[in-house]
Formats: sequence, C-alpha cells, structure tokens
Amino acid sequence: MGGGTGKQDGGSAAVSGDELPPRAARLLWYASAGLVLGVLGTAVLVAGAGQGRPLPVAVAVALVLVQVCALRWQARAPLPVLTVGAVTGVGVWALLPEVSLTGALLAAQITLCVLSASRPRRVSVPALAVLCLSSTAAFANGGPADLAVCVPAMGLAWTAGQWRRARQERLRAETRRAVVEERARIAREVHDVVAHTLSVMVVQAGAADDVFTDRPEQAREALRAMESAGRSALGELRMLLRAFGPEADEGAVAGQRAPVPSLARLDDLADAVRASGMRVRMLTEGVTDDLPASVRLAAYRIVQEALTNTLRHSVGADEVSVRVTTGRDCVTIDVTDNGRTAKGSAPAARGGRGLLGMRERAQLVGGSVHAGPLPGGGFQVTARLPVEVVS
Repeated sequence: MGGGTGKQDGGSAAVSGDELPPRAARLLWYASAGLVLGVLGTAVLVAGAGQGRPLPVAVAVALVLVQVCALRWQARAPLPVLTVGAVTGVGVWALLPEVSLTGALLAAQITLCVLSASRPRRVSVPALAVLCLSSTAAFANGGPADLAVCVPAMGLAWTAGQWRRARQERLRAETRRAVVEERARIAREVHDVVAHTLSVMVVQAGAADDVFTDRPEQAREALRAMESAGRSALGELRMLLRAFGPEADEGAVAGQRAPVPSLARLDDLADAVRASGMRVRMLTEGVTDDLPASVRLAAYRIVQEALTNTLRHSVGADEVSVRVTTGRDCVTIDVTDNGRTAKGSAPAARGGRGLLGMRERAQLVGGSVHAGPLPGGGFQVTARLPVEVVS
C-alpha cells in the first residue's frame, strides 16, 4: 500500500511500484495478523467452547493460523493471499456457523484493501465481485441481515484501498511537478549566469581587438575584465552544481558556496558592463537587507538579464541606467538604455528568450515585468515585485 520501489526477479513479472518496503510490509503483517487473531481467533474459540465436537474447532483454528501465515505475503502477492483468505474464511464459517461470514472473511477483507491500493482496478474490481458473490452464502444461514452486513463490508475494504491508492498517486504527481519546477529553476539560473557572462565577454573581446595595437593598456583592461567575469561565472556555476548535485551536503555546501546573487551585488554587474565601454548609472533606494531571499534573487536576475539584453540587442546604446526602489509593498526595477531596436524586428522581440525569463522570474514571486521602446528613443524594462518585509 505504500510508495516503495519494486524490484524485478529473474523471469517473473515485475513487482508493482506500489509494493511496500520490507519494514513496512512486516509492520502491516504484524497489524493484520494481530487483528485476525484477536477478532476471528477469539470468535472461533468462543463459538467452539459450547460444542462437544473438538475436531471442527481444531480445524477452524488451523484455518485461522493458515490465514495469519498467508498474510505475510499480502503486500508482495495480494491476489493469491486473497484467494487463501477467502477459501479458508468460508471453511471456518462452514465448520462453525456461529461465526458470521463477515468475521470469517476478515483476512480476505484486509487483503482486498491491500490489493485495491496496490494493483490496478482491472485486478481489484473482479476480486471484489467474486468476494461479494461468495458472501451471498450468508443469506442461507442468517438471512438478509447477514447479507446486508457482509457485502457492504467488502465494498468498504475495497473503497479504503482506493482512497489509499488515490492519495499515493496524488503524492507522486506532486513529486513529479516539483521535479519539473526545480529543473526549470536550475535552467533559468544557468541561462542567466552563462548568457550574461558570455555577452559581456564577447563585447569586451571585440573592444580589446579594436584597440589591441594602438592602446594595449586598454586592451589589457578588457582582458582582465573578461577574466574576472569568467571567474565569477565559474563560481556561480560551481555553487549551482554543489547545491543541486545528488550528493550535495547542506552543511558542506553552505560553507563552500559563493555569495548568493542579491541586490547587494548589483555594483558587480555594473562594473562588468562598464568594462565593455558602456556607461552605467546605478541607483538603489530603500533598504534591501530585509527582503525575502526569493525577491532579492529575482530582482538581481532581472537586472542582470536586462543589462545582458542591452549588450546583445540594443543598437547604438552607450548608456544604461538602473534604478531599484524598495517600498513598503514592492520592489520596483527600471532599466533604461538609449539604444534602439534593430530595423525590421519587433520591439517586443528585442529581449528574446531573456525577456520571457524575466517575466517568469517575476511571476514566481507574484510580480510582473513590462518592456518596450520609449517614445523618444531607447528601451525600458520595468518590473514590480511584491514583498512582505521580514521583521
């Protein structure tokens, strides 16, 4: 009934992915065996105490013990165990009619619940139908009253298993969705780091090539800026690999990782862009230390991507201004350059995949991003990120 991972055994069929792990299977057996012994075993002893025929009582006790032993394999092979429970249960009821058929089939009901939870409906529904048909024998002994108890008991056991199965499927769906979302988050982080750094390095490499002969010192500065940008990107990528690797240890990662990108590091972004020859005006208003970590990271990445788009897509831009304002309710980001959209391209497409990434990041924290050309020339990206200041 649990969510353990099944194994395959040679030429036999693969065990269901819903099979319980060994420890949980043992606990299920102990609980089921205790219930059957406590309820059915006691009923058999009480019913046989007033009879002068020890043989039927002894056989009934033996059948109860067979049920208990068979329950050991109910998690691995519920259908055969269900068959054993049904046959022995009917046998106990036939030997001691004083024991109700519902009680005699207690082990079968428990196994039907396990079968319903761990196997498809095409297997559990026929098993439920067979048990309900066999339970009609209660009508011959106790009349409609016994039948009215036995059949609903079978249906309740099957329904309980279906509830358990639905719960497990919901948990698996949530796990799959979490994995997909985490992969998308990692992809966004890698894209932001690599795209920004490569854009800066390409621009700096072109600048170094232009002045390599006439102004070697300026070329060296561009090369040093390229080295610094590359080292910074490598540090962030190593941080991502440590954080998301399968063997990542939280304590070790916390002690070795590079500084997490945040609004406090916006000057580093500005310096990297300035090294490419573009003027950058950076203005930060308000306190950013009390912002939630998710908002700080989203704001940093939006500024980073907006600067990257300026370097990659802005035609003739030589100046960009960044303004980050932290208010009581939201963080407002404005990134404006003095370039223009390339002729023949749609203004909204200037940001490319980066603009879509900025919008996705803003939506993750409940915010929004608007981007477009300005009437007097230039391009502006505006983001609003709602926050709840941490006291």
